Amino acid sequence: MGDKGFPALFRITCFVSLMATMPLVRGDLSYSFPEEMKPGSVIGNVAKDLGINLRTLSSRKARVDIEGTRKRYCNINMNTGDLITAERIDRESLCGKKPSCVVKIDLVLENPLELHRVSLHVQDVNDNSPKFRENLIEMEIWESAEKGSRFPMGVAHDADIGQNDVQRYILQTNEKFTLAVENKKVELVLENKLDREKQKEMNLLLSALDGGSPQKSGTVVIHVTVLDANDNAPVFSQAVYKASLPENSPPGTIVMTVSATDADEGVNGDVTYQFGHVSDDDVSLFSIDKKTGQIKITGDIDFEEINSYEMSIEAKDGLGLITHSKVLIDVNDVNDNAPVMYLKSLSNPVPENVSPDTEVGIINVQDRDSEKNGQVRCFIQQNVPFKLVPSIKNYYSLVTTGKLDRELVSDYNITITATDEGSPPLSSSKTVQLSVADINDNPPVFEEQSYSAYVSENNKPGSTLCSVSARDPDWRQNGTVIYSLLPGEVNGASVSSYLSVNGDTGVIHAVRSFDYEQFRSFKVHVMARDNGSPPLSSNVTVSVFISDVNDNSPQILYPAPEGSSFMTELVPKAAHGSSLVSKVIAVDADSGQNAWLSYHIVKATDPGLFTIGLHSGEIRTQRDISESDSMKQNLIVAVKDNGQPSLSATCALYLLISDNLAEVPELKDISYDEKNSKLTSYLIIALVSVSTFFLTFIIIILGVRFCRRRKPRLLFDGAVAIPGAYLPPNYADVDGTGTLRSAYNYDAYLTTGSRTSDFKFVSSYNDNTLPADQTLKKSPTEFADVFGDSDASPEVGTCLMLTF
Repeated sequence: MGDKGFPALFRITCFVSLMATMPLVRGDLSYSFPEEMKPGSVIGNVAKDLGINLRTLSSRKARVDIEGTRKRYCNINMNTGDLITAERIDRESLCGKKPSCVVKIDLVLENPLELHRVSLHVQDVNDNSPKFRENLIEMEIWESAEKGSRFPMGVAHDADIGQNDVQRYILQTNEKFTLAVENKKVELVLENKLDREKQKEMNLLLSALDGGSPQKSGTVVIHVTVLDANDNAPVFSQAVYKASLPENSPPGTIVMTVSATDADEGVNGDVTYQFGHVSDDDVSLFSIDKKTGQIKITGDIDFEEINSYEMSIEAKDGLGLITHSKVLIDVNDVNDNAPVMYLKSLSNPVPENVSPDTEVGIINVQDRDSEKNGQVRCFIQQNVPFKLVPSIKNYYSLVTTGKLDRELVSDYNITITATDEGSPPLSSSKTVQLSVADINDNPPVFEEQSYSAYVSENNKPGSTLCSVSARDPDWRQNGTVIYSLLPGEVNGASVSSYLSVNGDTGVIHAVRSFDYEQFRSFKVHVMARDNGSPPLSSNVTVSVFISDVNDNSPQILYPAPEGSSFMTELVPKAAHGSSLVSKVIAVDADSGQNAWLSYHIVKATDPGLFTIGLHSGEIRTQRDISESDSMKQNLIVAVKDNGQPSLSATCALYLLISDNLAEVPELKDISYDEKNSKLTSYLIIALVSVSTFFLTFIIIILGVRFCRRRKPRLLFDGAVAIPGAYLPPNYADVDGTGTLRSAYNYDAYLTTGSRTSDFKFVSSYNDNTLPADQTLKKSPTEFADVFGDSDASPEVGTCLMLTF
């Protein structure tokens, strides 16, 4: 068998300086084991020999790299740390007849990158039997051959080496020939003269034995034909023929021509050529012309597969004498292999917060060519934050050169180019796809610095006020935004009792109905938080403004609303036109135009007698009082606001045109038209009670007149006001709008349901009014006496309130 070499050992130089690689290359390991071991057989324990525990061996991604080979001969068992065979290893196919067969592999550890060179010495076992090139050897010997003549013949070939190679030959016992073996040259020695007339031909059995255990052998039959005189064997012109040729030479290329001569003449001097023992691979690559000895290429010559050939050739004359020679062919390398890159390790994805100079991948570059053709340089073409750093031998580390930001670039396609130094140079490229893993480094950011929501009061609970939106450029859960309300209080209550926010959409809903009269605006804080770990958040202020709705009817403060009491005011008969008779006072809890009040007389006994100020509520006479005017005047006043739709309230005023109480008819007739029959019964009972206390009332009146000597007067021409304590707290003072003004201040009041009536005549702020400061307390039975005994007075009007 010819020597094929070891195709896995091809060198690649990637301009890595020796000083840079020395600290990373550790001590060599060497293992010796026999060939033909079953797959999975243990070669040695690398973990134990390197002093590394099994956990470290696994975490550092230990692996075996075999340079430039298509076969993977061994692997590492991560569970035990054993180096085991991956397939059957045949020493003869790897190293041929070389005395030493060594397979070089690299044991690579990562984090940090570390390389151990491992030498595998494959020991020969006796797995091949000796073989002769032919099963039958034809020899023709002249009968005139002298005793002791020697006849060369082909030798047996054993693919094994050393002791397992052919050690001896044995010739079957016969009378004519013996066997002579010297320096691996086998010859038949004629012991006794041949006699063609007695025996024309004979068969001899030749055995070749190796020295293995168990011993193996091979046999061949030698057929001897006895002829007449051929005493010269062919002689080659050279003992060894040498030639060289470039790889990839096309079939048909002439390698060399061998030549041999024979001193005999005629048929005895005709020489033919043939290969001696040649491997099947060599036979398929070369051929020899039997007549000319010209050797040609018949197959593909590849330097990377086999870089030299050694073949045996034979020259044979016409009568069978054979001479041997040797042919050595060297194959010259041609730059026909582009560099090949292997991605040995890749950390994918890479966190975006990795620091510069972090190793993210390991690239192995191999070029099967030799010398300068196999020297390779590698580089990255694009402008990316990565670079290649030469590491060990033909290894490169792919490291970061700056900070990564997934929000700017989430994926990188890194193109790595390797170019050799051949002529012309060959190159190849490999694209490495690298993703950047997201880190929660961005808090949610609201689209606006603050938000405002406007809602009308009396809104429905659950109605939408507004929505907030925040963006987070992070990915997946790091970019998922959840909204929530920050704890706080509004008017002493939790903010969650007023608003709620949808955690997914940011839509803010009202939890309750708002009342503008309670509060007009408030602020809440909304937090946007992502789902990262740890989570990041940001806040924004949401201002809620409540707009007024006309939901409050005007409230009449004076006169008192109709109910169990009615109010009567006295108008002097001498009242002139435009005289102030009374004033309707009303307020509205709404604001703005919803609180702008207007006053209207909707019903009157004499429509042309009285008028009311549209915005002041002051009731004045339109003309002078005449005798023909009815003494009892009833007014229905409506107070309207300016809202949409407008709301209103009404009240009734009862006016008596009289100068004294004596002229007043029965009081029950005043409100008869407005009361039902049940109320009339109550009035009759009340009048009876008044009669009972009539005499007491007269006495009190006389006593008061005696002390004061002046008749009390009522305030007509001045302003009338309601005490501040009487007003609801939410009523605002708006001058000129029909609401209560601070210029009015009066103390006249009557408690509903009391059995006595209180009158207080207070000093007017108007100089045209008369002072009165007496307080009269009378029971209902004494009212008749009062009205009956009253003298004429210059006062414009008198107010009377009755309570039942």
